[in-house]
Amino acid sequence: MDFKALKQIQIQTLFKPLLVADLVAGLSVAFILLPEAVAYAAIAHLTIQAAITAALIGLVVYAALGDSPFAIVAPTSSAAALLAAVVISMRPSDATAVVSLGAALVILTGVGLLILSKAKLGRLSAFVSRPVLHGFSFALAITIISKQLPIMLGVTLQASNLYELYVDLALKIHQASPWSAGLGVLALTLLSLLKRWPTLPSAFIVLVLGIILSYSINLADYHIATVGAVTLQMPQLNIPQLPVEKWLQLAELACGLMVIIVAESWGSIRSLSLIHGDKVDSNRELLALGAANLGSGLLQGMPVGAGFSVSSADEDAGAKTKMAGVIAAGVLLMMAVFGQQWIALIPEPIVAAAVINALSHALNPKALLVLWRMNRDQYLALAAILAVLAFGVLHGMVISVALSLALAIRSFSQPIVRELAELGRSRDYVDRENHPQALPQDKLLILRPEAPLFFASVEGLLTEIYRLFKLIKVAVFLIISLEQSADLDSTSVESLIEFAEHLTQRNKILLLARVKDPLRLLLIELAPALFQHKMFWSVADAVAGAQKIKQN
Repeated sequence: MDFKALKQIQIQTLFKPLLVADLVAGLSVAFILLPEAVAYAAIAHLTIQAAITAALIGLVVYAALGDSPFAIVAPTSSAAALLAAVVISMRPSDATAVVSLGAALVILTGVGLLILSKAKLGRLSAFVSRPVLHGFSFALAITIISKQLPIMLGVTLQASNLYELYVDLALKIHQASPWSAGLGVLALTLLSLLKRWPTLPSAFIVLVLGIILSYSINLADYHIATVGAVTLQMPQLNIPQLPVEKWLQLAELACGLMVIIVAESWGSIRSLSLIHGDKVDSNRELLALGAANLGSGLLQGMPVGAGFSVSSADEDAGAKTKMAGVIAAGVLLMMAVFGQQWIALIPEPIVAAAVINALSHALNPKALLVLWRMNRDQYLALAAILAVLAFGVLHGMVISVALSLALAIRSFSQPIVRELAELGRSRDYVDRENHPQALPQDKLLILRPEAPLFFASVEGLLTEIYRLFKLIKVAVFLIISLEQSADLDSTSVESLIEFAEHLTQRNKILLLARVKDPLRLLLIELAPALFQHKMFWSVADAVAGAQKIKQN
């Protein structure tokens, strides 16, 4: 056997298990995405076609541009709910206006994500703290599940918030259909039982059983509504024709949708990558998400993101590469094209049960209880929950993001500075508060800011540093360790130069330790008299430099 034939056999031996694993995972994911498409379209007040189009675009575009072999980019409950809240807030006149506003919002979201990717702002999600995200997700799940209860009961309500919903439901409970409620409860029970076998597509199985039931008997005789006629057409590229002021208004609101998509998607992708030791580039993920949302919006689809539940299902099903997502897209397309008449027979109480089941994991209070046990940020999460429940999804999201930013600003506005001292004669300079055996040197104070110096923190940090320096009456030398600052912005550089001049006028000497090359070169260029021979690679070198100056 020649080398070429042997090589071909080796490739086939390696490729076949991967293809089989991805085929199984793709089928599993497709069986999950179909019921989710039906459910999330209802949440967003859009057609099933909008959800399926979004799923197809998200799966294919992410496979082409994304990094993670497990991420499944498709419509998510939080993005669907936020889209609905934004569109409703703009008071659309009819169903066509709803589609146009929704598509424009998704287009702007995609463009915004692409801009963030180009600007290398992949870590934007870090500004939405996990406690706030946990609280938002918990309240969002309560909101969406509450809106499914009237559907399960077969009651039509007109309520703008949860309070009105429950009051209206209580007043109209006599109109509820026992058969509709019973079918919804039965579907929920079956979905719960099927969770014992994670590899089974439980939602798909329950939907198929519902279709069989709807085909066998006339559900209208029992006051059980069905999805109804579904018409799927070839989507057309289209930019919504909206007034400029509408585009500007939507651009503002798209910022919130971007934050939610980035936070939710990056959390899912990062969690799975850590489990498997994969490396993912946050900016490339933004590129993939931006392209997927832009494509979905141009084809009148819903916003998409990497939801944790379906991405985890892809990993649990044994996916090995991104080909699983492509296979899922193909299977989903086949089901949508050839199964329209069957989708129309799905009972609405079962759709509501599928939504509730999909969001049940978000109602798990475990993440919130951990905050209470740690006694860290629990009130922040509670505030996010109350904001969504009291003010609705849209305003609650804005308040939640504002809470995260306020927390970040608060941490930056409370400067923490540690005094360092040498541990014996080790040349190791450690925090004196945690190592009281470390002793300071005569006429010398060493301080380390515990946060990077930048325009929002530099004034507070330097003020705190000067306050501590003045407490040591005999101190002549001040060493500031800048290990936390890789580089400085213009405000920080100007403030540091002014601080050095202030000390020089008072016959005090400022030395800088652990200074990175970009900052070293900049300070020498701007203020050589103040910083030449006064910047060092380590704290120990700075101390030696101070002793040398003292001897001279």
